[in-house]
Amino acid sequence: MSGNPSTDAALHLGIAEQGKLLALDGAHDEALRHYQQALRLAVDAGAPEVFFRHYTQCVMESLEALGSYDGVLRFCEDADHHYQALDKDGPLFALDHGSILERLGIIRLKAGDVDAARSALRRANQLAGPGRLPLAAQVLGWLDRGMTVSDRHLADAQRRHGYFVVTRERVDPARAIPLPDSLESAPAGLI
Repeated sequence: MSGNPSTDAALHLGIAEQGKLLALDGAHDEALRHYQQALRLAVDAGAPEVFFRHYTQCVMESLEALGSYDGVLRFCEDADHHYQALDKDGPLFALDHGSILERLGIIRLKAGDVDAARSALRRANQLAGPGRLPLAAQVLGWLDRGMTVSDRHLADAQRRHGYFVVTRERVDPARAIPLPDSLESAPAGLI
């Protein structure tokens, strides 16, 4: 790290942006390497928690795209326990916690555990409040009516309701920075 907060932020932001471009091209393994380094750099620089949370969302999306549900489930379950232990109130906190439960429900559904998916989605909607998690509400409605949710319908609903943070519209290729050689051999550990 350079010690210059704006340079450090530009580096981790740029590396994460390159990861997003890779993810959009379907190169999720390589995207994960970029996200890992962006996370490490952000933590090393003492960047605000919002960076860690955003990069973690990117990681979970690539893991989901790869069908690596165990890692996403583990993260969501750990985050759920963390939020419960904090015992905080407020609409933003509730929405943040609810969105973790929404992701937990979606991944449980993709993994074939419909009852656990229904439970997580119900908790997500109750916690976040009416209308705040439209994907969770729609999928829960389908499940409560006994419908089978196909992969195609679920993917369409995920896109329609803005579930994904890595989209062509949200990525700025001009900010992307490939992994510098000096970081390629850096120790792993955050993913």
